[in-house]
Amino acid sequence: MLAITQSTFAVIVVVVLFGLFVLLLLASFVRSRRAAARLAAAGEGAAAPPARRAVPPAPQRAPRPRTVVSRRDFFRGTFLASLGVFAAEFGGATIAFLWPSLRGGFGSTITLTDSPASIMQQINGTRSPYYFGAGRFYLINYDGNGDEPGGVYDGLTAEAPGGRLMALYQKCAHLGCRVPFCDQSQWFECPCHGSKYNYAGEYQLGPAPNGLQRFPVKVEGGQVKVDTGAPTAGPPRGTDTIHEPPQGPFCVA
Repeated sequence: MLAITQSTFAVIVVVVLFGLFVLLLLASFVRSRRAAARLAAAGEGAAAPPARRAVPPAPQRAPRPRTVVSRRDFFRGTFLASLGVFAAEFGGATIAFLWPSLRGGFGSTITLTDSPASIMQQINGTRSPYYFGAGRFYLINYDGNGDEPGGVYDGLTAEAPGGRLMALYQKCAHLGCRVPFCDQSQWFECPCHGSKYNYAGEYQLGPAPNGLQRFPVKVEGGQVKVDTGAPTAGPPRGTDTIHEPPQGPFCVA
């Protein structure tokens, strides 16, 4: 939902700015045409000058016509040019800010290139989560009971060959540091302030108020899709659906 909202906002911003520029340009053009019509009408109504005897002009080089720009036209042109530059810069900055989401980066639904079977093989073979840096999430092989109907993770896992995938946000629930996975303890351990989470991202130790946030994950058409635009709140303290103590010494004291 967030990705759609950002994309729609970017399009609306660009369209509104372009429409405003076109309207001002049309208004300036209409005013210029009306001014020219008034001048032409005034010239037609003026008295014709008395006829003079034609005198053959002296041979000379014709002077180049001079274009005189009124002060009003000058300021109008300057204003429109400034508005055009502002619209281009603002629209470009808006699209640049939203570009990762518009092209399928963090904040949108990310489709992984590795197959579900390959991802699960990497997780089980290395005994480590599958990490995807561009999406800021880990994929784990969840073997708890929290995803049962009505459970704390209901709808947050996806069946894959060899297990069930769950996506964990890398951000610590305390102050937002990236939380690495410790191969020794098989827990997630924050290097900033020592918060620790078990393999399922559930709070165990430290100042964090709750567990890691999760992203909805699906397996569709033989591809893994993670919606990084819709994080869910981390489970509260005391949640322990896998009952797994640390498997070795901690990486963060």
